[in-house]
Amino acid sequence: MTRSLLALAAAAPLLAACAGLGGPGPRQAEVRTPAAFAVSEGAVLPDAALERWWTLYDDPELTALVEQALAANADVRAALARLEEARATRASLIRGLSPRGDLSGGVQVQDTSGGATGGSLGGGGQGGQFGQVAGMQNGANLGLTGSQELDVFGRNRQARQTINAEFLASRFAADRVRAAAAAQTADALFLARGTAVQLEDARETLRIATELSRVTRIRAERGLSPRSEFDRAETERANALAEIARLEAAVRAGQRVLLTLTGRSGEPAEAVPVRAVLYDAPEAPAAVPTALLVRRPDVREAQARIDSAAGNLRRARLALLPTFTLTPGVGLTRTSSDLFSASNAFWNLGAGLLVPVLDRGRLLAEVQVSGARAEQAVIGYERAVQTAVSEADQALVQLEGERMRVVQLTEAEARARAAYDAAQRGYQAGLTDLQVLLDAERAYRGARSALSAARTSSLQRSAQAFRALGGGWSPQSPSTPDAPASSRVVAAASQGPDR
Repeated sequence: MTRSLLALAAAAPLLAACAGLGGPGPRQAEVRTPAAFAVSEGAVLPDAALERWWTLYDDPELTALVEQALAANADVRAALARLEEARATRASLIRGLSPRGDLSGGVQVQDTSGGATGGSLGGGGQGGQFGQVAGMQNGANLGLTGSQELDVFGRNRQARQTINAEFLASRFAADRVRAAAAAQTADALFLARGTAVQLEDARETLRIATELSRVTRIRAERGLSPRSEFDRAETERANALAEIARLEAAVRAGQRVLLTLTGRSGEPAEAVPVRAVLYDAPEAPAAVPTALLVRRPDVREAQARIDSAAGNLRRARLALLPTFTLTPGVGLTRTSSDLFSASNAFWNLGAGLLVPVLDRGRLLAEVQVSGARAEQAVIGYERAVQTAVSEADQALVQLEGERMRVVQLTEAEARARAAYDAAQRGYQAGLTDLQVLLDAERAYRGARSALSAARTSSLQRSAQAFRALGGGWSPQSPSTPDAPASSRVVAAASQGPDR
């Protein structure tokens, strides 16, 4: 038997060649990334800063909310639960490749005390007696049987690599959800703060409108201006009240969004204070296209999917080869009665061979299915890279545009303020009419509103840029030691997955 197994093992390379295991794997991904993005150069940040980009804003409230979201956000908790499931599944599948065995045992008790009989057998005048001895007979046995597939063709080794690649894909998927939760929380906070700033402006507009209404009423009562001016001032005051009501509702809605993102939806809206403060966004790091392939969790996930699909393709081809199994066993039996007792120990070793013959057509079809899935994984990687490059490019261009817009609107707001102050002094001195004052005020309030919206959008764009550049997670966090994906991603970052 040993010689037969050795002969079959020696023929493994020939069997592998006959089965077509040397066939091509997934094709090389066609990934073309620009040498540089068409934006101004930014500061190059270390990985640690990009992983926790929200701390670059030097905003304790933002940091606290993002960390709450990373700990309690429903999507994040669901993603981590799926990751735990993937980890347990990986452990189960890896252990399933190890030798299997079952321990079995049993006892038996037999009572023959009620079966004593007598009789005679004879011939030629002679006779003989026979009988059945009465008593108790006991028996027990204990055995261990096992089974293990001989990994002649590397089937188990390939299975481990595929299982690890699937786990890595699950880990990167969880990191992708965490990065998204951080960016969504920052975006919601900046939007709520921008709305709060607009609310303060609206309240100031109401104060001015109320004062203007008082002045026009007095002027109308004294016959210094027509009643229509008072009516127009009251209309402006009513519009300001309506705008305040709208913005107050928008601020409360923003607070509810933040509570939901941080896993605190059961708390009142006031539990998340929203300050009316806007500031300049920090500089985003320079975008290096090849770095996106390492920093973006969705690209890393797509790479792991290729590794998994390639492994499944190789496993499908290995299924065409014979399967060799060993079935060892050891055991112990003991029998005892009133007259004797005996114990026996034994061992056995069996070998099996399974060659797919009638099932070969189905297995070849499985190879084609695995090949098609591998092609889909490559296409998914290409799409992930294209999306990463496009999102990063757009985010940085839009961020730069918003910064330029803030600069221009800041100057426009200062000029509008000066014009409004002059119109207000002229109206109080009786040199201009109410229409001039209202037009100047509308221009000033419009400039302030546009500036607030631009500052809000700039902060939101900055958060989107950090997310697009792969911030919000740690690519260097511990992963499966024997998984091939993470090392190959870095090596193939500039050209896509190498097959």
